[in-house]
Amino acid sequence: MVTIFWDVDDVLNDLMRAWFTEAWKPARPQCTLSYSDITENPPDRVLGVTRTEYLDSLDAYRASDRIRDLRPNADVLQWLRESGHRYRHAALTARPLASAPSAAEWLFRNFGAWLRSFCLVPSRPPDDVPVYDRDKGDFLRWFAKPGVLIDDTEENTRAAERLGLHTILYPQPWNHSTLTVQKTLARLSQIAEAN
Repeated sequence: MVTIFWDVDDVLNDLMRAWFTEAWKPARPQCTLSYSDITENPPDRVLGVTRTEYLDSLDAYRASDRIRDLRPNADVLQWLRESGHRYRHAALTARPLASAPSAAEWLFRNFGAWLRSFCLVPSRPPDDVPVYDRDKGDFLRWFAKPGVLIDDTEENTRAAERLGLHTILYPQPWNHSTLTVQKTLARLSQIAEAN
């Protein structure tokens, strides 16, 4: 069975949109940007703030109670209900280690019928934490199983392609995907079925 690796934030959920509308904008009423203006990820330059200010705000949102109620991506859930049983699935996320427990709980509560593995590449790891993988490409090289990576970040898809994995770029304002969500998921089915 082909394994499909799913990015969590902004693929299985809408973290950036939720953070932007529920945390960033209310704390900064002078911000005139809309979500569609977030054309870079990380968006610190677009927001006109330092990377630290952006990450501190995002980390605080991830640690809040609101994150538990983050809605799962309905299109992905529908695809999993229809096609998920044909493949194995794993989550592969890059986020701070401190936010991993709540992300794993959210993932298994919303997608546990299909996703049975939660894989983490810690972003910004503390000095006292071993670094096994620098990025998702390192993790996938170690994992060394043929599969498909679906991700919203072009750097991650390029790293996986260099390893010989099939990749799909999930459409978001900060990447160059020209597909709709439905066409993206249809493409996923085509690639996974062919393997």
